[in-house]
Amino acid sequence: MITLRRLSGTVFALNSDLIERVDSTPDTVVTLVDGKKYVVTDTLEEVVAAVRYYRGEVLALSSFIDVEPWPQETQRLGTVTEHPAAHLSRIDRADA
Repeated sequence: MITLRRLSGTVFALNSDLIERVDSTPDTVVTLVDGKKYVVTDTLEEVVAAVRYYRGEVLALSSFIDVEPWPQETQRLGTVTEHPAAHLSRIDRADA
């Protein structure tokens, strides 16, 4: 989600995956895929930069997600055991 500011000054979060286009007419109008429009004080360039930053952040964080399968025995006496790679630092996991 990205944060934008309405003309009234209130800040809201918008799911950037729903943006169809951004127009500068001279106000910045964000049009969503369902046709809903938001007029914001952010410039077209700021909206595009926010979307790029957010998507880059999502990609960067996805490299730290452990997608290895968990061991078959994940419970002992009603408590969850630690994942075998939990002791590795984030950098070690990225290299593994």
